[in-house]
Amino acid sequence: MNKNQKFLSELRYDLISKDWVVIAAGRGGRPGALKIKKRKKLKVPKSTCPFCHIEAQKKPTLIFSEGKKLSLSMGIPKSWTTIIIPNRYPAVFPCLELKEEFEGRLYKKMLAVGFHEVVVTRDHEKQIAQFSSAQIKELIDVYQERYLSLMKEKFVNYISIFHNHGIEAGASLSHPHSQIITTPLIDSDLTRAILNSKKYFKTQKKCVYCQMNKWERKKKERIIFENKDFLVLCPFASKSAFQMIISPKKHLPYFEKITEKEKWYLVEAFKVAFGKLYKVLNDPAYNFYLHTAPCDGKKYPYYHWHWTILPKTSTWAGFEVGTRMEISTIEPERAAAILRKT
Repeated sequence: MNKNQKFLSELRYDLISKDWVVIAAGRGGRPGALKIKKRKKLKVPKSTCPFCHIEAQKKPTLIFSEGKKLSLSMGIPKSWTTIIIPNRYPAVFPCLELKEEFEGRLYKKMLAVGFHEVVVTRDHEKQIAQFSSAQIKELIDVYQERYLSLMKEKFVNYISIFHNHGIEAGASLSHPHSQIITTPLIDSDLTRAILNSKKYFKTQKKCVYCQMNKWERKKKERIIFENKDFLVLCPFASKSAFQMIISPKKHLPYFEKITEKEKWYLVEAFKVAFGKLYKVLNDPAYNFYLHTAPCDGKKYPYYHWHWTILPKTSTWAGFEVGTRMEISTIEPERAAAILRKT
């Protein structure tokens, strides 16, 4: 290799997961590489959309109308704007016992105990990037309200709040909706993040997320937006092109403890992040999810809650599946620069 030639690939280390990712900017020019084009959209008319006929679904667990929580005893009013219903095809089921068993003293299993709910917003087509600030605030209120209720239930040690947008992201219906799943277990990804955060805190006496945020604010290369309470940035070891993290500036382990004032700053961060993603990538498919300290009764003073947004800009192939090592075809610094300019 010519010493003056720019090397187009890097391996970057993720401080939280301890994984390596490949930043292969040189692959951006290959056939079929990242192209900013309209995604394939699900076409489900309002007449057959189950969420447009919410009265035919299971009994709701929470109803909001223009920012106000409504009584469930009143039924479903025509004025509802966000509603939570039990998933018709749940991955987990409420139960009074876990019923753990061993198979041949080798394999362990238990009942998939938990709650699986769907957070439905009223408009059949309008997504978060097109929401008003008041509509985003209502969505965050709903997430918090339901989190606080579910964490009191038996066998609920972890609550996953996530959103799939587009066919490529796993959405089976076009009507915008988020999901909430509770489990008695803590997933391996979050478990690793908690353990590694704890190790860093023990050795450095500081939160690793706060240290990363401090560095990002100093460098300014990967920050897309910031306000008084939140940062929006493309992480150093991005697992996909245009990945974004929305992180509190203050050290906050528990999302469910968010204040009203903090919510409005989070609303602004959501509005900017999803608005830029919508414009730059022409409404791409994406997943976004919350990582927060578990609600299992233990204390996690060293963890730092945050939202992750993962656009579906590529498909995993043999290398990614076989090595569990993601390849991103754009440097996060360049992705952040593009998003900032929008």
